[in-house]
Amino acid sequence: MKAFNNKEKLILFLIFIPVAYFSLFFHELGHWIVGEIFGNDMVLSLNGARPKSGQYVENTHLYILFGGVCFTILLALIFWCVIEKYKIIYAYPFVILNFILRLLPQIKFDFQDEAKISALLGVGKYTIVAIVLISLFLITWRASRVLKLNYKYNLLFAVVSIVCLLLVVITDELLF
Repeated sequence: MKAFNNKEKLILFLIFIPVAYFSLFFHELGHWIVGEIFGNDMVLSLNGARPKSGQYVENTHLYILFGGVCFTILLALIFWCVIEKYKIIYAYPFVILNFILRLLPQIKFDFQDEAKISALLGVGKYTIVAIVLISLFLITWRASRVLKLNYKYNLLFAVVSIVCLLLVVITDELLF
């Protein structure tokens, strides 16, 4: 594994802050875009997308939920491809942070997007949760292997991801 000098570590950790804001916003943008496509007049914030009226147009909620989840997976896939091709460590925050972004709600057993999708499809509460988390975990694992990151760096990056995501949620609460 490559040893990082202090400047590289600082740059890497600082990258997590805008990546957290962008990743959460991109996830919500997925909900918003799909909602708008299906005729909902949507409101968008850093940590939320919802119809202005408070009600979704009939039979669109499932697709809107999928929008955010798909955008999250898409973002992780794009940066995994960057890592595979160019071996750039600075792309890794986009991969691990998006895995943590979907993992955190499941740890507290909060009924989030994936569980709602599973319920609406009638496939068991954790089926889509498992598919999404396993997919994002495998993307993260592979990117980590390509970059030759050990478990200590991954644990540290996971903690940094959690702190940065909490920062985004706090900012959203204060601003919106």
